[in-house]
Amino acid sequence: MPPSLTVVVPIHNEAGFLPEALPRLRAALDRVGPGTTAILAENGSTDDTAGVAARLAGDDRRIMVLRLPTPDYGAAMRDAFLAAHSEWVANVDIDYFSAEFLSAALALADEADVVLASKRAPGAVDRRGPIRRLATYAFNLLLRMLLRSRVSDTHGMKVIRSTVIAEIAPLVTSTKDLFDTELVIRAERAGYRIKEIPAVVEELRTTRSSLFKRVPRTLRGLWRIRRTLRAEARGKKP
Repeated sequence: MPPSLTVVVPIHNEAGFLPEALPRLRAALDRVGPGTTAILAENGSTDDTAGVAARLAGDDRRIMVLRLPTPDYGAAMRDAFLAAHSEWVANVDIDYFSAEFLSAALALADEADVVLASKRAPGAVDRRGPIRRLATYAFNLLLRMLLRSRVSDTHGMKVIRSTVIAEIAPLVTSTKDLFDTELVIRAERAGYRIKEIPAVVEELRTTRSSLFKRVPRTLRGLWRIRRTLRAEARGKKP
């Protein structure tokens, strides 16, 4: 039997998409195994996302709806990670998840502490548009230049041992887009074993966030992570 897994799914203003997406998520939980549950981390929605999620979850004990007041993807991920009570925790998006990846990640439980679904690892298939593929390449280049990371992709699906979450997540200061990036970078620097599995990426709908609006925020965030980690290494407050 595979180890227990909690799949964390941040959701914001998804009332119209949940009736289509949640049955697919349920089917993915079934395929991964009986110890697999999900936390839908609703955060600051202005529509009835929380109500729709609760109604669709019904009496399915595998699915928990966590309601958070502030619209913040990273903070929602962090709070749901810390609320999980399983051996492993995963994060996916409501429009991008794969039972095959989750099962493959759990199969590496004896040799990894963090398993990443990489859009840039050999064998990956990225069917997104050229601009978004270029943005992923540039982001990874910045991770290597600014943070000396050796992983090929910190965004997207990942599966993390709960003991790593317990140690690393409280140290992470980033929220919004960079919570998971800082989490992976800190885990890498702490010496945890990180494996990457090539991902197949195909968007099920047009992206809802503006890439160009995210770029300045991402650059500032990466620089702040660099400054914070350097200050911690010197034993100073950032």
